[in-house]
Amino acid sequence: MKRLVCVLLVCSSAVAQLHKDPTLDHHWHLWKKTYGKQYKEKNEEAVRRLIWEKNLKFVMLHNLEHSMGMHSYDLGMNHLGDMTSEEVMSLMSSLRVPSQWQRNITYKSNPNRILPDSVDWREKGCVTEVKYQGSCGACWAFSAVGALEAQLKLKTGKLVSLSAQNLVDCSTEKYGNKGCNGGFMTTAFQYIIDNKGIDSDASYPYKAMDQKCQYDSKYRAATCSKYTELPYGREDVLKEAVANKGPVSVGVDARHPSFFLYRSAGATTLVKKDIFGWQEIKEIIVGLLAFPLTQKSRGSLLFITNQEI
Repeated sequence: MKRLVCVLLVCSSAVAQLHKDPTLDHHWHLWKKTYGKQYKEKNEEAVRRLIWEKNLKFVMLHNLEHSMGMHSYDLGMNHLGDMTSEEVMSLMSSLRVPSQWQRNITYKSNPNRILPDSVDWREKGCVTEVKYQGSCGACWAFSAVGALEAQLKLKTGKLVSLSAQNLVDCSTEKYGNKGCNGGFMTTAFQYIIDNKGIDSDASYPYKAMDQKCQYDSKYRAATCSKYTELPYGREDVLKEAVANKGPVSVGVDARHPSFFLYRSAGATTLVKKDIFGWQEIKEIIVGLLAFPLTQKSRGSLLFITNQEI
């Protein structure tokens, strides 16, 4: 009997969780209209509705805590509001670290060099506009071209958007990259070195899908002679590299709802690209532009730019 009661209680709980809140009907339809959401089947919409309600509750509780001074940022129900953390991670998590990865750590640090209080490469015109990634897992490609765009600007004085699609389509089998299914920044740089160049975004625009390689050397906009990796866990070296060399290609863990539902003054969800600056502050919420963490400390606020998703 006890076992039967337990089963009934579990079933009752499961059924209760499957019921939508009718008081949210208007807001659900308004949210769908705002973000152009359409679902092929009623069952799919029912599942999305329940996920949406769960995320909405998380957002509301977080923002209540924000109003009481417990957080430095607020959240919002953006276009990812009907997705689970696992689904968002699947969309965002497109880094493919090579199985035989050997770090190319040749950066020579100068710990005695005095760094400025702040660095922002946007002010020097070295950062291109935010790109739209869509449903293609090409964050690695955007990250690579972003760092190279800055170096091109520093060398030639011209800021040119480089082709992430060129990397998606062409730096594949030999380099271990899988196009829209993920890749890695260092292997993208190696492709550009081996290929003796990369096309501009204007000549080889982003399509958010895998295509046949269409690289054309006559549209080559940049080359790359070498790259280096920074030592693991050395934020001091990272700051030095950003200050002395330029924007650095990075990857960011974006799996938590407090990242992909981030709002704070209406900012778009950001994921992976390049650290283009930092600011030294006595006491800050340590963070990455659009994702302040919840730990207060003395340190640096890192500025990161990337593609929208």
